[in-house]
Amino acid sequence: MTRALVVTHSPTEGPGTLASWCPAAGLELVLVHPWDGEPVPSDPTAYDALIVLGGPQQAYDDGSAAWLPATKDLLRAAVAAGVPTLGICLGAQLLAEAMGGRVAPGADGVEAGARLVAKRDAAWDDELFGEVPFTPTVVQWHEDAIVDLPPGAVLLASSSRYANQAFRVGERAWGVQFHIETPPEMVRHWGAQYTAAVVEAGLDPAALAERAVAELPEVEACWRPVVERFAALAAGRGRVSLPLLEG
Repeated sequence: MTRALVVTHSPTEGPGTLASWCPAAGLELVLVHPWDGEPVPSDPTAYDALIVLGGPQQAYDDGSAAWLPATKDLLRAAVAAGVPTLGICLGAQLLAEAMGGRVAPGADGVEAGARLVAKRDAAWDDELFGEVPFTPTVVQWHEDAIVDLPPGAVLLASSSRYANQAFRVGERAWGVQFHIETPPEMVRHWGAQYTAAVVEAGLDPAALAERAVAELPEVEACWRPVVERFAALAAGRGRVSLPLLEG
């Protein structure tokens, strides 16, 4: 079985459904918990893939967590080495910052609950996103946003509120501003704990969470195959480009 290093940022935002989806697809998860004092590994090539999860920290403020600089170094090293990489929410923001993009507080306020994003043209030829429906359902719960993509990054999905919802940088590193790994208890925790910005926007966080929970089967139907394609890429079974034969 191939192995993916998974960097967590909070005791309440673990791998979620990835904990079952990935092993079922042949990808073992090796979790590191820097919030609990564990060091962030420096060599991504010791693993077959890298996944960086979400959390309440700010990607643009290294003072919000002592391990953020090391996580950005790890992401840069993974991109440089071609290690298949997936950043989710804060993980996507860290990937953007690490590679020369910019994250800032979202100018249009919090984005929360079950939402639709729309594929961009480049996504139709992307190894992970090519088979994703045109307007897939995702779970959102963030106040910061990726304002500028890294130089050379490919935009894969947008929303009506924040344009940079999914991107690829290099050939094998993807970032998604939204969540795809959310079991019901994770979403309900956000609805109970991460409420201030939602209430300020005139919304009911608990009701948003429950509506999102009702959409989780749709989220799984769309995004579990994406995770399976990521696992295949980590195992070396991804799409292969063959050289053209001279006639």
